[in-house]
Amino acid sequence: MNGIINVYKEKGYTSHDVVAKLRGILKMKKIGHTGTLDPDAVGVLPVCLGKGTKLCDMLTDKNKTYRTVLVLGKKTDTQDITGNVIEEKKIPDETDETVVREAIMGFVGEYAQIPPMYSALKVNGKKLYELARQGITVDRKARNVNIYNIEIHSINLPRVEMTVECSKGTYIRTLCNDIGEKLNTGACMESLIRTRTGTFDIEHSHKLAEIEEMVKAGNVDSIIKSVDSVFENLYKCVVKSEFNVLIYNGNKFGKHNMLLHEDDTLCLSDKERVRVYDEKNNFIGIYIYDKNDDIFKPEKMFLINEVT
Repeated sequence: MNGIINVYKEKGYTSHDVVAKLRGILKMKKIGHTGTLDPDAVGVLPVCLGKGTKLCDMLTDKNKTYRTVLVLGKKTDTQDITGNVIEEKKIPDETDETVVREAIMGFVGEYAQIPPMYSALKVNGKKLYELARQGITVDRKARNVNIYNIEIHSINLPRVEMTVECSKGTYIRTLCNDIGEKLNTGACMESLIRTRTGTFDIEHSHKLAEIEEMVKAGNVDSIIKSVDSVFENLYKCVVKSEFNVLIYNGNKFGKHNMLLHEDDTLCLSDKERVRVYDEKNNFIGIYIYDKNDDIFKPEKMFLINEVT
């Protein structure tokens, strides 16, 4: 069983819990998730199966979309509503909807975000949240993240509901905290739903109980996306069968090794990624085109099907 299942992570589960439960449901060990969600957060968690686990790092890099509620006037040690309240402030009368909206939209674009202490990032081999639970705070370097878009759905102070589209590595609870700092009111995150990771959206996600029922019914394959489907936006290269030995062994190849029809035009830019297949339509892997040498170099090999 190789591919990706779009799991709806429910509240109370860690991402590792989801993987552990799926191992039992699918009766297989080689499973990995593609990006941690806090236990109280819910939503999209693509889970890779079998040889699809080679995708984990590639899917973690994808942009993500979240729906969240922030609460102004309350600051916690975890930057979300579950933490200990360390400061409460009355929201000034002059902090009206217009002021709040302007402050929030000011975060669209690139900004330097300091990761929270309650996170899985490691410092000297220890996870930050482990140190935080011991009452230890360490300096963290700010990292540039990108907020591509913020859609504000409602402002009913002290609460603001919004959707945030952002780059990998963005902490939404830290964004909420930073908005509170900018408004000088303090703020924390009340709820979080991940609605999209790359091409995986919440409308097509499946809860663990649903997946278990599909396994019992024998139709779980219908919700497992093939590995190559993740790369549908990349140009498809088919290598001639007489050169199979090159791609089966992860070697470079040139345009003369490819199967091209008379009406095909191949205009690739330097360092462009392509997906490579043999003539039997077996997905081989992802290659990068080197324009200077006019060759394709392997980036990630999958060889999902048995090939000879």
